[in-house]
Amino acid sequence: MSPPNPKVDFYFAKAKTWQQERTQLRAIALGTGLDEQLKWGCPCYVHGSANITLIHAFKDYCALLFFKGALFKDPENILVQQTENVQSARQIRFTSAAQIARMAPIINAYIAEAIAIEASGAKVEMTLSHDLTYPQELIDRFDADPDLKAAFDALTPGRQRAWNLQFTGAKLPATRVARIDKASPRITAGKGPDDP
Repeated sequence: MSPPNPKVDFYFAKAKTWQQERTQLRAIALGTGLDEQLKWGCPCYVHGSANITLIHAFKDYCALLFFKGALFKDPENILVQQTENVQSARQIRFTSAAQIARMAPIINAYIAEAIAIEASGAKVEMTLSHDLTYPQELIDRFDADPDLKAAFDALTPGRQRAWNLQFTGAKLPATRVARIDKASPRITAGKGPDDP
């Protein structure tokens, strides 16, 4: 059992929803011997330097996210891919404290599997940026502005993917064009959508 990290206590104290459920998940994660850290504003449980699982909450559920969940066997068929764009992580979602209490042995088994996967060195095969399908509006812009295309190609694969997700997330062509217009200076500067 690992001790709670005092730097993470505020996350549980400030919770307005799913407080009991989050506290239960914390106890389970600490009970596995993982170290507790604060990452992305959430309690993250690590083994050595590797992220294993993270607690986060949403309006309709709280969840335990496994960073390499795509590699799990998932015998209980409980892992959820949060969105179609998430390649590696998977969640177990909870809607009550009773559900977490009932599933505690299963949660422990999934955490043990996550640690074993990390120890094995296994990696999730990620879609490379050149495998992405770009919206026609971006392709047209690249044709009209080779410098923008060169700047985009020079971005890291993660930044390329993040921009593509932002552009393809728009339903209307005009919105996609507007997003590309707004993003162009940042792309030229070598930045991704989340960079300062």
